[in-house]
Amino acid sequence: MATPALGEGAQLFVIDPIARLNPAKDSSVALMQAAERAGRPVWVCTLADLSAAERPGPAPGQGHGAWVLATPVTCEPWYSVGEPQRLPLEAFAHVWMRKDPPVDEAYLYATHLLELAERHGVQVINRPSALRAWNEKLSSLRWSHLMAPTLVASRVDDLAAFTAKHGEVVLKPLGGRAGQGVVFASAATPGLRALLELVTAMESLPVMVQAFLPGVAAGDKRILLVNGEPLGAVNRVPSGGEFRSNLAVGGQPQAADLSEAERAICAELAPALQAEGLFFVGIDVIDGRLSEINVTSPTGIREVERLGGVPLADQTVALLP
Repeated sequence: MATPALGEGAQLFVIDPIARLNPAKDSSVALMQAAERAGRPVWVCTLADLSAAERPGPAPGQGHGAWVLATPVTCEPWYSVGEPQRLPLEAFAHVWMRKDPPVDEAYLYATHLLELAERHGVQVINRPSALRAWNEKLSSLRWSHLMAPTLVASRVDDLAAFTAKHGEVVLKPLGGRAGQGVVFASAATPGLRALLELVTAMESLPVMVQAFLPGVAAGDKRILLVNGEPLGAVNRVPSGGEFRSNLAVGGQPQAADLSEAERAICAELAPALQAEGLFFVGIDVIDGRLSEINVTSPTGIREVERLGGVPLADQTVALLP
């Protein structure tokens, strides 16, 4: 099947509605603008714009391909759009899956459609199968020796025993993002068992519980890796009596370099990230311990660029496969 010519290196970004994006903070916008600076035409779509339909050809039985109702975008100044067009995903050099969580049914079905395109040679960032497999909390357990003591469980007795052993803990919903739903607790917390019943939905959902790291007061470092290589980092410091450091809940960003221990963590993760098609990833490190591996729509580019003077988005686009 012949594909339309959209210009050399055309990029499709699967995102939330573009009007919702904040160009001063959004990493997807940073990547889109970098692609445009590199002379790569930029197009956008939402999950609802993806589809699968029969591939036209000289004979029947060509099979189904992935299609998109895509809109061309001029990114600088932010933003103007052209007329949407229905196109095969093969028309694009790269497709960026940058839809923010939650990873719900619509998100998962979209990864299957993108995987259909991948089977026809489309480069999808990040690889759809990895987006499904790498839960941003659970994937870190591959390297549990790099983490704070951790338990994932649904049973209140197990969670309470872990809390009693470690004294102070942090409870994390496995589907959370941006610090949402993360709770500090201790063995002395009044009503601890009731809290554990609440966060597990009466023992029907597993949660992650980790020993609390007091070093979080000095910051939670977001490290951005491109094809396994750390290109920049930003330290996020809790503020206003909050133990969570996520920028979305008021954490303050600071310029940051990488320690030797943090570089070692990146080096240990790199082979798996490269092998599984996780081209753009953000890992979180607290006091030298791996906390999370963010693969859906990692953030932090704007902060790294502003505070560290690193042209991270341009570097990322330059390293595209």
